[in-house]
Amino acid sequence: MEEKELILQAKAGDKNAFCALYGAYKNRLYRYAFYKLQNEEDAKDAVEDCVLSAFTQIGQLKKPEAFSGWLFRILYCCCSSIIKEQARQRKNDSLDDMENALSSDFTSEIEKTELQQALGILRDSERDIVLLSVIGGFNSKEIGRMTDMTSGAVRSSLSRSLKKMKNFLEGEQNEK
Repeated sequence: MEEKELILQAKAGDKNAFCALYGAYKNRLYRYAFYKLQNEEDAKDAVEDCVLSAFTQIGQLKKPEAFSGWLFRILYCCCSSIIKEQARQRKNDSLDDMENALSSDFTSEIEKTELQQALGILRDSERDIVLLSVIGGFNSKEIGRMTDMTSGAVRSSLSRSLKKMKNFLEGEQNEK
């Protein structure tokens, strides 16, 4: 059966047609999620969320020929949600990882406190970009996708934020 016919049947509520579409796309969906998330379990979760969402929303698909792009857009959003949740979890965790990533010289409690204070001077969006870059290891393009910014805007914000933190920390050192 032709893909367009399967899509039309799935839109009409045919579960078997939707299952056939899933069968045709599952490997590509998984590969995309795996390479984006770089983790097998996260990729499986993203594909599962995507397929469930697509199944419940397929009736809203306007053009059958847009199915592939529509499906991968859903997957992209599912992957982004997982990345954002991981970033939130890392942000809420202790800053030990960040301190180690920034410099192995941050060993004393005073220095940890200073780093926390330096992060505290940043706006939430700036702090998110710094944490995603330094702890998450994401590049500006990936951060841009997560934050709905251009990669250039991310690089600029990251540079300004790190400079703010550096100036803050150097000011703290000069006061001692």
